[in-house]
Amino acid sequence: MTIGKYHPSAQLAPFIREYLVIESDAEIVNQTIPDTALVLSFRFRGRILLNDGIEFSELPDTVIGGLRKSARSFRYEKGTGNLLAICREGAISAFTRMPAHEIFGLSIGTENLFPDHDLRQLMERLQEATSHTQRIALLEAFLIGQMTDTRQDELVLSATAAIRRENGQLRMKELAGSLHISQDAFEKRFRSLIGASPKQYAAIVRLRNLVRRHSDATSLTQAAYDAGYFDQSHFIRDFRQFTGQTPRAFFSGTRRW
Repeated sequence: MTIGKYHPSAQLAPFIREYLVIESDAEIVNQTIPDTALVLSFRFRGRILLNDGIEFSELPDTVIGGLRKSARSFRYEKGTGNLLAICREGAISAFTRMPAHEIFGLSIGTENLFPDHDLRQLMERLQEATSHTQRIALLEAFLIGQMTDTRQDELVLSATAAIRRENGQLRMKELAGSLHISQDAFEKRFRSLIGASPKQYAAIVRLRNLVRRHSDATSLTQAAYDAGYFDQSHFIRDFRQFTGQTPRAFFSGTRRW
């Protein structure tokens, strides 16, 4: 499996974090851990199957993946090519009025967001393109054409920045108070734009930060304490749900994406 990373244009940079082109030269099963970003996926070649916990089922050509709290396994068939647009927090509101929390934990076809005719035309062009640079240019033109509202909710973005700054370790009642908004109103506004509750988002940030920062020089016990866990069984349970593996198995394995 090869993964190419590409930067968005200046016009889309406030909404797209990066583009990934994932290609498989052999059949492979890849496990992904939760992230804070919604993902738009456009498969221009081959097949990708998602394990729903029981069996693998084929994904549509174009998919939007919501935030989630658990790891997922994907099977890429040999010769598969997939173009992903990794969205920034809250960015999906630029393209659709669908509340982001409605797709929490789900992967649904992007025909729920975009006109079917436009999608079919885009996919035909992506399949005919002769380079990844050309594919990204096609996708950017498509996304720019679909933008309906470029306003951003500064209060919610301030909240996500605060959660990241504290590595997910802060109380949501205090955060709402610092933003001068009631907790109920804050949580409703946050969920609709980000795709998860503030508490769920903070849990993702906390565990992704632990994964990013952990090294062989630090014990897993210390890593758990640093992440705010003082109960090892609680830490192992959360980590297993988040990655699909125990901490020791996860850090001793190969992580592709």
